[in-house]
Amino acid sequence: MQWSFASRLRCGSPCGDQAHGPNGSMGEWKARISIRRHVRIASLVVLFLVSAAFQPLTDGSASARGVISDKAVHSRGHGVGLVRCTFVDRTRSTPNFDTTPPSVASASRTLVTEIRYPTDAHVGTAAASTAVAPVARVGGYPMIVFAHGYDVAPDIYAPLLDAWVRAGFVVAAPLFPDEQPRVVAAQHGVNTEDDMWNEPADLTFVTRQLLASSAAESPRCPIVRGLLRPSELALAGHSDGATVVGMLSFARGRDPYGTSYQHLRAGLDFRATIILAGQQDGVDPYVPLAPDPALLVVQSAADQCNPASKAITLYRSIHQRQKWFLELRTAHHLPPFDGTDVPAFDVVARTSIRFLRVALEGASPSGLLGSANADPALATMYQGPASPVDPPPVTVVSCGLT
Repeated sequence: MQWSFASRLRCGSPCGDQAHGPNGSMGEWKARISIRRHVRIASLVVLFLVSAAFQPLTDGSASARGVISDKAVHSRGHGVGLVRCTFVDRTRSTPNFDTTPPSVASASRTLVTEIRYPTDAHVGTAAASTAVAPVARVGGYPMIVFAHGYDVAPDIYAPLLDAWVRAGFVVAAPLFPDEQPRVVAAQHGVNTEDDMWNEPADLTFVTRQLLASSAAESPRCPIVRGLLRPSELALAGHSDGATVVGMLSFARGRDPYGTSYQHLRAGLDFRATIILAGQQDGVDPYVPLAPDPALLVVQSAADQCNPASKAITLYRSIHQRQKWFLELRTAHHLPPFDGTDVPAFDVVARTSIRFLRVALEGASPSGLLGSANADPALATMYQGPASPVDPPPVTVVSCGLT
């Protein structure tokens, strides 16, 4: 297959972060790429201090440690187990953006996937533990499939992902073949973000592989045997990853292979979508078609990387009852999700967990607004057709930590 994503994006040059489509500019893109290199280094330092980032990861097999009920999951604390499983999709290829035009780097797509799960090991510690047995649960755990942003790895988001696990969810986070730091660096700094058009299919491929490994033990990922509840799935993502999960959940378009996003997720019971500082893809219509997943958008009014107006536009285009918009007042692009901005992180973690309980487990939404609106100087939650007021135009100047 010949890679020609410029025509797919309908713009003549790399469109930059979150697939700006016709609204992007080369100037914005260059600024973001330059700053993100520094952001990634700074974020890794922060993450090293609060969690066990970049530990050696090994596959493990689940062992019987007793089976707990849903009620017990919500009333007890968990440690976090961490393994990596590798899945290879041989039906789609990986582009090489270091050539003009982009060529094929590999005839397949290798998706190394970090899997975080509840465990009894090291409860109360900040660090995830490798090669430890999960806590078995009657019927399995709900699973969140997480999409990382450009030029970062899932480890950056470990504080948030681990908070979800401690609340009783399994989190699976694939490393995208062309947007992870190692590959971005290997392609000499060229814009590889156009590979995001392949990433909705990456997410559904990994989801199906994990569900299959949960249903019947597989050498590819034995740790998840019996661990997942296929009727309770969620999508979440940040920045480029947020745009990708929005495409998969709500866009009425097709990927580079001509497969519609609706077809990609057919048969997968995604009941919730969390969009963290994301936007529309700039190309496809976003028209709800029941049953669309419940939606939580989290966006800071002060974000100078992904302007709030873009997240608000996405939110307003999704006309459904079960949707919420959490507006952070002063936070920036990454710190509410990597734990650097502690007050903003706390409200994001607390609100997203409550949202997941509502959307996946049928909990009452009555406390969701009250919890998110506890400190109006920090955040405001909107529900249904209500949304933040249109903000004044902003210039994209930084994707950094301040």
